[in-house]
Amino acid sequence: MLIYGIALAAVSVIAFILYGADKSRARRGAWRIPEKVLLGFSFFGGAVGGVLGMLVFRHKTRHWYFWAVNLFGIAWQAALAALLLYFGV
Repeated sequence: MLIYGIALAAVSVIAFILYGADKSRARRGAWRIPEKVLLGFSFFGGAVGGVLGMLVFRHKTRHWYFWAVNLFGIAWQAALAALLLYFGV
């Protein structure tokens, strides 16, 4: 369970940084981070960082699919954590 928590935290930090970097690049008109990369990090472990990145940087908040992927990601990541706790893994 500890390893799962550390992995989620690490991927969330990366997702948060990616959202911030993409927002910065958007302001400068520079090359952007592809949406599939942002969504992939959010879905596969970094949903908390993705939501925080959306809110802190006010980035991608108007896109419903970013909210859907991040909220679904939080749900399945929390469900897996609950299962791991329940089965004592």
